Amino acid sequence: MRSLEFDQFALTAKNLLETELTTMVEELDGPPILKEAMEYSLQAGGKRIRPLLLFATMDTLGADWKLGVKVAAAIEMIHTYSLIHDDLPSMDDDDLRRGKPTNHKVFGEAIAILAGDALLTQSFRVLSTLDSAIFTDRQKLDIISCLSQSAGAEGMVGGQVADLLGEDKQVSLEELEYIHTHKTGKLLAVCAEAGCILADAKKEIRDLFRSFSHHLGLAFQIRDDILDQIGDEKMIGKPVGSDVSNKKSTYPALLTLTGAEEKLSYHIHAAKATLQKIGGKSLYLDTITELIATRNY
Repeated sequence: MRSLEFDQFALTAKNLLETELTTMVEELDGPPILKEAMEYSLQAGGKRIRPLLLFATMDTLGADWKLGVKVAAAIEMIHTYSLIHDDLPSMDDDDLRRGKPTNHKVFGEAIAILAGDALLTQSFRVLSTLDSAIFTDRQKLDIISCLSQSAGAEGMVGGQVADLLGEDKQVSLEELEYIHTHKTGKLLAVCAEAGCILADAKKEIRDLFRSFSHHLGLAFQIRDDILDQIGDEKMIGKPVGSDVSNKKSTYPALLTLTGAEEKLSYHIHAAKATLQKIGGKSLYLDTITELIATRNY
C-alpha cells in the first residue's frame, strides 16, 4: 500500500525533475519550434517511473537522492526521444500518447524526428557536464557508458529492432523475453545502475540491483501487455488493443491472459526477494515494485 511518505517523495521528485527538464530546454540556444517540440513531449505527463527508480535506489543506499536530478533528467530525455520515434508512422503509427496528440501529429514528422534526435544528444551533454565538485570523472564516465549501452544497439534500440522483426509471426517465449528485456527493461535497469554509481555502491550491491531491475523491467512490460488487452483507454491515454492491431508479439498472445498474469506475479515476487537481500531502507523501492505490478496506466 502506498504511504503518505512515498506520495510526498514522488511529488517532490516529480516537481524537481520537471522543473529541471524545463530549465534545460529553455537554456538551449536553438530554434524555438524545436525547443517547443522537445518540451511538448517532455512535459506530456507520464508515470516518471525511471527517475523515481533512480532516486529510490540512491535513497536506499543512503545517498542524497536530490543530487541525482540531472542524471534522471538525462535518462528521461532518452526515454522521451524513444517515445517520439516509436509513435512515428514508420514505427507504431500512433495518434495519441498519454491522451494527447503524438509529437508528429502536432509538429509534423520532420520536426518530431529532429526533436527526438535533439533530446538524445542533449542527454549526454548533460551527463558530461555534471558538477565535478560532487561527482568524480569516473562516476560520470561510468554512467555515460552504461546509459549509451542500455539505450543503443545492445539495449533499447536492439529491442525495438527485434520487436519490429517479430511482427506478423509467432515468436518463442525466449525471443519475447529478449524483446522486452532490451526494448523496455534495459532503460529501467540503467536507472538503478546509475543510482548505484552515484551512491558509490560496491560491486555486490550493484549486482543485486541488476537482478532486481531485470525482474522489474520484465514485470513492467508484461503489465503493459496486459493493459493493452484489458485496460481503460482513458486511463492509458491511447487505444486499447493497439498491440494486436500492430501485430506485436505480447505475453498474453503467447501465454494467454492468465499465463501473462502468472508471469507478472513471478517477476514481481523475484524483484521483492532481491530487495530483501539488498536490505537497507527500501520503502520507496518496495512501493515502486507494487505500483508496477498493479498500475492501470
